[in-house]
Amino acid sequence: MDKQKLIKASKAGDDDAFYQLIVENKEKLYKIAYSYLRNEEDALEAIQEVTCRAYMRFGKLKEDQYFDTWLVRIMINYCIDELKKKSRFFNQEINLNNSKIFRNDEDVINYNQYGLQPVLDEMEPKIRSIIELKYFHDFTITEIARTIERPEGTVKTWLNKGLKVLRSYLEKEGD
Repeated sequence: MDKQKLIKASKAGDDDAFYQLIVENKEKLYKIAYSYLRNEEDALEAIQEVTCRAYMRFGKLKEDQYFDTWLVRIMINYCIDELKKKSRFFNQEINLNNSKIFRNDEDVINYNQYGLQPVLDEMEPKIRSIIELKYFHDFTITEIARTIERPEGTVKTWLNKGLKVLRSYLEKEGD
């Protein structure tokens, strides 16, 4: 069954169709959750929580063709909330030094491998998110704009700002 039929069936109450939609997005959701939470258990818990939230709010999905970006937005919001909770509870800076992001099934990318961890840790969260979505999760500018609910021009501006910071950092480190 194609995605549009699955969405319509899900809206009509077909739980199997909703499950299929989640299965199709599971890998992408895991990668995003892991890139934010830096922990396999937390990422898997995030998928469960986001699945539940999406199921409960499925009626609020306005345009069926944006199901994937709607689901990713729920994941990003959940991850940001979890990071805020952790930093509040532990009252310390969250250690992101051992972060890894999955680019595909076989390849694990470690920010430190490229010497980017220090600069990414210092970036504003909104800019870091755009850099991660664009270059580590292969989102297009349009997909990022829909996901973070900002105009494409804003996404391009923030992306440019982030790239300038990265460029400056790499030039300084090259000396």
